[in-house]
Amino acid sequence: MFSRLIENWNRKHLKDERFSFLFDLSESDEIVVFDCETTGLNPKKDEIISIGAVKVKGNKVLTNEALHLFVEQKKQINPESIMIHQIRHCDLENAIPVEEAIETFLHYIGNRTLVGYYLEFDVAMINKYIKPMLGITLPNKKEEVSAIYYDKKIARIPQGNIDLRFDTILEDLALPKLQAHDALNDAVMTAMMYLKLKGKPIINKID
Repeated sequence: MFSRLIENWNRKHLKDERFSFLFDLSESDEIVVFDCETTGLNPKKDEIISIGAVKVKGNKVLTNEALHLFVEQKKQINPESIMIHQIRHCDLENAIPVEEAIETFLHYIGNRTLVGYYLEFDVAMINKYIKPMLGITLPNKKEEVSAIYYDKKIARIPQGNIDLRFDTILEDLALPKLQAHDALNDAVMTAMMYLKLKGKPIINKID
């Protein structure tokens, strides 16, 4: 009931009807796993540098339909964040304006469920831009991979101390590690985590 009220309020404040499809009832069996690389960890003051997203259909990660966007930066990227994601200002020669990146991302995700690791942060970063642009926040259903992992672990070891670090989950699920802190690679690894946690065999990861 409460969630429906929030959804209706959100829909009412949509400024651009071109994006009304975000509120459509999803009948697709696809989800979208996404990740953002940013200039820091504070959505109020930091910016998105890149967005990586991949669709999952059934037990297949559709890497042939993946999205990887680089975003123009108005300020120089600070050295501390470069140490993490290895993206320098000179690497953004073909980057696009943030408004274009956000619109492209929204058309890519449609009304699909969103999945991620530390998803709350990535959603907050996207909302930072779409709120002034469109008057709304992301209305899509959301699933947090670390929460799914925690629920499975705690059911087996109720008194356990569950390590929810990304690399720990990846290793525990016996999944391959791709180059870290690359938005698309992180999205692909998170997609494999999701499928493994859902008990689905992962096939044709790279199509």
